[in-house]
Amino acid sequence: MNRISIPTAEQTPSASKPLLDAVLKQLGVVPNLMKMVGNSPAALEGYLSLNGAVAKGVLDIQLRERLALATAEFNGCDYCLAAHSYLGKNLAKLSDADMMAARGATSTDAKTDAALRFARRVSLERGHVTGADLEAVRAAGFGDAAIVEIVVNVALNVLTNYVNNVAQTAIDFPVAEKLAA
Repeated sequence: MNRISIPTAEQTPSASKPLLDAVLKQLGVVPNLMKMVGNSPAALEGYLSLNGAVAKGVLDIQLRERLALATAEFNGCDYCLAAHSYLGKNLAKLSDADMMAARGATSTDAKTDAALRFARRVSLERGHVTGADLEAVRAAGFGDAAIVEIVVNVALNVLTNYVNNVAQTAIDFPVAEKLAA
């Protein structure tokens, strides 16, 4: 049960309605996260704007979805694990094995693995990574723009992880399976 309300269409603030309409047009549905964040038109606009901006960056959708999965796993966000497992499979066309590996911040692809390991270090150290962490991701082929975007993707996903963890947002995607212990 949500600890922060998911407004009905009638209860949604008028300034959030066009933003949610755009989400509906893009995804075909309005996820509970968006409806709930729509309680604050400013928060919804900020989230959607940053999400749209990073989608235009140098990181492809496959890596962005893997970063989202790694971050959601790290933060224990069941809602985001479900949402990004769905998006990873249906939008980014990732395999189940790739998504499970990403949740553990690993990949069989060396460059992707370096990005995920760096993202995990960003999460673990709350941004206080070492010079060696930066050199490792650079050595894998990521330039400064990509490194900044990895960090921004982690931060964007921390935002939704925290909102969902606080709200205990009702999951409206297929529930993601648990990682083997």
